[in-house]
Amino acid sequence: TFKVQQPQEQLLATAGQTITLSCNVSGHGPIGPVEWLKGRGNENKTIYAQTSSSPRVTRVVNGSNTDFSIHIRDVQPEDAGTYYCVKYKRSVGQSAPLQFFQSGKGTVVSVHAKPTTPVVFGPEQRAGPGESATFTCETGGFFPRSISVRWLKNQAPISAQQPQISPGQSNSSYSLSSRVTLTLQREDVRSQLACEVQHPTLRAPLRGTYRLREALRVSPSVRLLPEPSSVDVNQTLNLSCRAEGFYPREVSVSWLENGREEKVENTSRAAETRQGLFELSSLLEVQATEEKNGSAFACRVLHDGQEPVSRTFTLWIAVPAKE
Repeated sequence: TFKVQQPQEQLLATAGQTITLSCNVSGHGPIGPVEWLKGRGNENKTIYAQTSSSPRVTRVVNGSNTDFSIHIRDVQPEDAGTYYCVKYKRSVGQSAPLQFFQSGKGTVVSVHAKPTTPVVFGPEQRAGPGESATFTCETGGFFPRSISVRWLKNQAPISAQQPQISPGQSNSSYSLSSRVTLTLQREDVRSQLACEVQHPTLRAPLRGTYRLREALRVSPSVRLLPEPSSVDVNQTLNLSCRAEGFYPREVSVSWLENGREEKVENTSRAAETRQGLFELSSLLEVQATEEKNGSAFACRVLHDGQEPVSRTFTLWIAVPAKE
């Protein structure tokens, strides 16, 4: 009697390995080839046939009439599935379709795969101190499903929502998405967030990082100096507008006299403070002529698309008493 023997019930591989699927036939059967299929029924896919197969698939013993074992090189998670060694019988005439005759019990192949390096995404818009922001960590391509994730802020663990683990497109690997929501602080301009994943295929956790300053906005505090009560006529007054403690660095300063914009050449470059924030100053030179008496000079600071911050100074000229 004819028999197809497929001894391996299960086979576990790591992505990138070469696996060997064993199949032997014994006894006398009808004329017809032995092939390898992945899956059953309509879902099946020919993995090895004498006339055509993938370059990754080769016979272990070429030309053998009894040993139909195959090697599959560089296995990937999508190669996971059940493989059948199948004997066909050929009807009369070469062009007639092959008919199924007998198959082995099937070998279930599982492929362990490492997760990709986690990537941490921040919010689309910056948030200010005291506001909350949500961060997402993503990794994928791993098998089996069991995976753990932990978040750290400046190396200290923080609690996160339950991660979402979903099957990949071919159900042979998984992806993970984990979220954490933080209330940002001014000091976070120096902080780092890290997402660590641990998986059975890894010797050490994989880590993705994010600098919180990418998500932080600290608005400037604005001061106008000096603020004299009155100025002598025709005196030159140097007004200084200081914008302090802001992040990110980009800021624009403009001066207005009675609502009309003044041309200002003298604005310093933003300098970084010890806290990692920025500051700058802008100078306006004013000739205290009599017609400027009661004029309002405003310094307007525009930062990160927020409402501008303005400080206004009203110029009062001390008119000397007439003789």
